[in-house]
Amino acid sequence: MEDLNIYILTSNCARTLIDVDLFADHFFDALSADARGLGAPELIVLSLQEIAPIAYSFLGGAYLTPYFDAFVRTVKKATAKSWNEAYVNLVKDHTGMTGLMVFARADIIDKIPWVDTAHVGFGIQEMGNKGAVGARLGYVAGSNPSKTVELTFVAAHLAPMENALKQRNTDWQSIVERLVFSHQNTSPMAVGQESSDENTALLADHESSHEAETSRRDLFAPNSYVFLAGDLNYRTSDVSPSKADIVHFPRQGVPREDPAHYSHLLKEDQLIREMREGRCFHGLSEAPIDFPPTYKYSGAAQQAARLSLINGESETEWKWSTHRWPSWCDRILYLDSPSWAREGGQVKPHAYNALPLFPHSDHRPVALAVTVPLKASDLSETDHEGSGAHSVAPFTIDPSWRSRRDAARQKEIVVGFLAYLGLTWEGNGMLLASTLGLIGAWVLLRSL
Repeated sequence: MEDLNIYILTSNCARTLIDVDLFADHFFDALSADARGLGAPELIVLSLQEIAPIAYSFLGGAYLTPYFDAFVRTVKKATAKSWNEAYVNLVKDHTGMTGLMVFARADIIDKIPWVDTAHVGFGIQEMGNKGAVGARLGYVAGSNPSKTVELTFVAAHLAPMENALKQRNTDWQSIVERLVFSHQNTSPMAVGQESSDENTALLADHESSHEAETSRRDLFAPNSYVFLAGDLNYRTSDVSPSKADIVHFPRQGVPREDPAHYSHLLKEDQLIREMREGRCFHGLSEAPIDFPPTYKYSGAAQQAARLSLINGESETEWKWSTHRWPSWCDRILYLDSPSWAREGGQVKPHAYNALPLFPHSDHRPVALAVTVPLKASDLSETDHEGSGAHSVAPFTIDPSWRSRRDAARQKEIVVGFLAYLGLTWEGNGMLLASTLGLIGAWVLLRSL
């Protein structure tokens, strides 16, 4: 059975444009020698959190273009260097400050006949300062174009802070209940273009109520593989660290039996505990973690990172911020086998690792390399009736998912415009010009 090779990377961008050359040079550092032996991946998926300042993220459209384009150039340079392969950007979408990009190797682009997207915000007033964006695509298995393997990719950014554990679990529930795919089977080359922009899609209803109701599909569509990547923000303590706790922070270069080795802190990981207790990410799995915490590195560590990367060094001294517990915030989870796949349908992880620290962020990116068997479901939609999210997670689709997202999107536009005026140089200039114009008009009227 043929396998599909996928490389998934999650990165918190800290609302800053990345250094394309630095990121590209280390883009595939997570791959082991065995994983590199699989060759150039057919699909590359990027989950991006805090992709841009809130004004640009909430307004979307052309305001986000420079930030997305930086990653397009990064992927182009990294793949050319590693495999001399060309890739096509199929998906370039976002919910507020959380972005999702999907790239397909140019020689397999014809095997992807359709792409569907979904959005949910669960930040302030359900806006997208925290939220998730999903893409579901069909990949033709074999020579029969009607037989496709469905792949669902979700980029997510959950609630921060050590004590927000319950809110993070609630955010997961919101993803299951309100990240709904309407199954419009959009041409993959149209996703991310202006005609398919999130703003347009959410503010204009392209389907009748009946069609939307009958064709929508939840996160756990029973004939789809699922991958969820992002800054999930689960920490290694339920409270912030005290000054005395700093001595327990992981140190670099110590043996595994040393109490300062990061493996001992991993035992306190909230996400592992909550998944084991069945309180979040139901049905999903994670490859073993064998890398240090990805958050929160200090400003001094970020400054040192630039020099190290320029000098060709991939590792710098671990310098932690003292007001946050070092934690594995950045994670990639997956549904290892859909209900229909049975034997031989399991996802196979080949590498799961953190990239170096980059100077633009206090997070280290994390990447997962997997192969997925190209085995299409032999069952029809009616055969799947009654299965779905509730067969995996104890939540069902919220019937108000669309109206709630539309209402939140309207708020995002207002907040984005106000943030643009108050927090950007362009907006400040616009305010100044408007003020001077009003004063000038008043003076002119007075003189007349």
